Amino acid sequence: MAYYVRAMTRNDITAVNELDREVFPDIRNSTNFQSELENFLARYIVIFETDSAENKNRDADKLIGYAGLWLMVSEAHVVNIAVSNNRRRNGAGELLLIALIELALQMNCNMITLEVRVSNITAQKLYEKCGFIPMGIRKGYYNDNNEDGIIMTIENINSNVFGENFKKLKENYRKKRGPIKIDLAALAS
Repeated sequence: MAYYVRAMTRNDITAVNELDREVFPDIRNSTNFQSELENFLARYIVIFETDSAENKNRDADKLIGYAGLWLMVSEAHVVNIAVSNNRRRNGAGELLLIALIELALQMNCNMITLEVRVSNITAQKLYEKCGFIPMGIRKGYYNDNNEDGIIMTIENINSNVFGENFKKLKENYRKKRGPIKIDLAALAS
């Protein structure tokens, strides 16, 4: 199986809402994706599983995840990354994160930041692999259980050092998972 990533559209909202309830069943305040798509600060992407990265028959594709970020001045803030429970640990989350970083670069952001649950060691390892560094704690950040959130940041995504590391990250992903198909053209304006 291959993955491809593109901008979320209104046609995706029903499937994304279903996925959101699956991945975050305990969250009381779910995201209003219709409003987010209309928010000029927000950018949302979706990931599909397909027979091949070049598949033209999109009807057979299955939406398995989504991610979003907010753009604030020269900073990109990752607001969520979600992958279907039965598709985790297969590279979809990593590809979503790669696509969000690509988008932040295209939008001329200088840094990218996020929060992650202190209990979510798997996500923390992925973020560190992509260059994020723990910067602090937000006490009681998650409203479903009052869990603390670790603030993780890449401070200069435009640096040569980060650029080289990001290039290696994408190449390693390609070697392990296959071609990367990301279409962000609709979001880069």
